[in-house]
Amino acid sequence: MAVEPDAEQGGEPDPGPLVIDTSALLCRYLPDARRRFVGEVMGQFPQLVVSALARTEVLLALHQAAGHPERHRTLWDSVGRDWDLFWEVPLDGRCMARATEVGARYGLSVANAIHLAAADRLPRPVAFLTLDRRQIPGAADLGFRVCSPVDG
Repeated sequence: MAVEPDAEQGGEPDPGPLVIDTSALLCRYLPDARRRFVGEVMGQFPQLVVSALARTEVLLALHQAAGHPERHRTLWDSVGRDWDLFWEVPLDGRCMARATEVGARYGLSVANAIHLAAADRLPRPVAFLTLDRRQIPGAADLGFRVCSPVDG
C-alpha cells in the first residue's frame, strides 16, 4: 500500500490516522502469517488509533491464547508497553448510537459495529486496518481506505 505524494503541496500528503481493529491488532502479539502485512501497514502511519473496546478484546483473546500463566503475563505486559502508541476513541453515548446505526446498516456484530463507529468519529482521511472480511464493505462505504490482506 503506497501513499501518493500530494501534487499541490509538493510533499507527502497527510495519510490521516490508521484505525486498527482487534483482528489486526492481535497479529502484533500472536504468531500469524499476516503479521508482516500488519506491521508494514502500521509503519506507514504516524497516528495509530483503536476503539476503547480493542484493549479489552485483545487482552481477553491473549488470555485465552496464552495457555500458561507466565505466557499470559508476558503477552499482557507487551500490550501494556505498547498501549501508549495508540490513540483511543472512547465509547461514549454518541459512539454507541453510531454503532447501532452502522451495525444495523451493514449487518455487523456489536464489536465490529463499535470499531467502525469509533473510526467514523475521526476527520478524514481515515485508513482502516482489519483482517475481518465482514467489516470491509462497511468500512469502504463509510469512506475509509481499507487496508486488508483479505477480500471483502
